[in-house]
Parts: sequence; structure tokens; C-alpha cells
Amino acid sequence: MRGALLAAMLCASAAAAADWRAVGEAGALLYDAPSVQAKPLYVVTALYPLEVIVELEAWAKVRDHAGAITWVQKSTLTEKRAVLVTAPATLVHLRPEDDAPVAFVAAQSVALELLEAAPGGWLHVRHADGADGYLRASAAWGD
Repeated sequence: MRGALLAAMLCASAAAAADWRAVGEAGALLYDAPSVQAKPLYVVTALYPLEVIVELEAWAKVRDHAGAITWVQKSTLTEKRAVLVTAPATLVHLRPEDDAPVAFVAAQSVALELLEAAPGGWLHVRHADGADGYLRASAAWGD
């Protein structure tokens, strides 16, 4: 009984610790198999967040915000963290407070660099133009 409970807790812990990466500055092609001879499926831009599921020597099997499973060359990924805005016209505040002044408005599907997770369900993010602020984690994917 204890062994089953411990195994369940370890599986839950492993599932919660997702491995996130962002696409590097040049963008990337996502393929249906781990080979440049495979069928290219999508092109993604810089900072696009991906969840890494499996890593091979030169390839990573990844999941995108829509749940699609594809393959990407590991050399196109960076250790930077990013999130994708999932809600339309999302307010990004100067402080992690709903009534704080607005730093900028992020459009849906915009990738933002993740600087850090903040208490209370907030994410400290940076836009490509250099503006930074806090958005609700519930309005983004990739954290």
C-alpha cells in the first residue's frame, strides 16, 4: 500500500516538473519525425515556448500550446523560458497586482520571455520590445 502511494506521488511530481524551452532567435521548423527528411509541419518564431517530452542526441519531441506533438532540432532551442499569451488583449501590469498601472497590453498568441514566477499566480515577463511587467499565469501557456 505504501509503495503504491509513493509511486503515485513520484509520478505526480515528475508530471508537474515539465521541461520547458523556447525557440531561439532564428525560429524553427517542427517535423513529424526526428529527421530533416521527415515532413515539415510548422514554422515557429523566436521565443515560442515548447514543452520537451523526449530528448534524443540532436532532436527533441515537443508539445505546443495546442497539444500537437512534433519533433524539433535541439540546436534551434534555447534555455530561455517563455510563455504564450492565451487570452485576447491581456493586460500586463507594472506590479503583480490587478489594480497596478498597465505596462502594456499583450495580444493573444504573442510570445513573452518569462523572467520569473511571482507569488499569487503572477508571471514577470518581458516583451520583445523590452517592456516588462506582470501578467496572470492563467492568461498564458508555458509556465
